[in-house]
Formats: sequence, C-alpha cells, structure tokens
Amino acid sequence: MNDTRELYSGLIRLHILHHACEKPFFGLWMIEELGHHGYRLSPGTLYPLLAVMERKGLLRSSTQSVNGKVRRMYRATPAGRKALRIARRRVQELFGEMFEDER
Repeated sequence: MNDTRELYSGLIRLHILHHACEKPFFGLWMIEELGHHGYRLSPGTLYPLLAVMERKGLLRSSTQSVNGKVRRMYRATPAGRKALRIARRRVQELFGEMFEDER
C-alpha cells in the first residue's frame, strides 16, 4: 500500500498546485476536494505536505477570516505557477504515451 501512496503522491501535489493556481484554499477544503477524487488524506498528512510545498517556494500561505473562522489560506507563488505549467506539459506527454493504444 505504501508503494501505491508514493506513486500517487506526485498526483496529489499536482492537484494541490492546480487548485492553488486557480484560487486560494484552506486545508480542510483541500482534504474534501481530494476526497472527491478518491484520495483520503488526514490533516496529519496534508498539512506537512503543504508546509513542504511552501518551503520549496511553490505555495504561499496567509491567515484570513473565512465565515468568521481564522483559516490559513494557501495560494501558488510565481514559481508554483511555472512548475505547474511545466508539469502539465510533461503529464500530457506521459498520458499520451500511456493511453495511445486506447485511441
């Protein structure tokens, strides 16, 4: 099972970065969003992942009041946006190879 999680961890990071480029989000929202796609992450898994992405310069966080609650909001940095553009091209190329027999 750990091998599967490791395989999907890159996809989860890309999913996070995709949404961070669209609009700021908070952790619980991201846990729910990933859950809609079949990923089950606990806060103890997600928040360290967000912290690593922030340390690497892909995300930036700030605290904001959302519906009367103080939330840490995450959004993509310029480096995160650039990384996602590059990743999209690479993913498209890979998926094209992976599914070319199905066309």
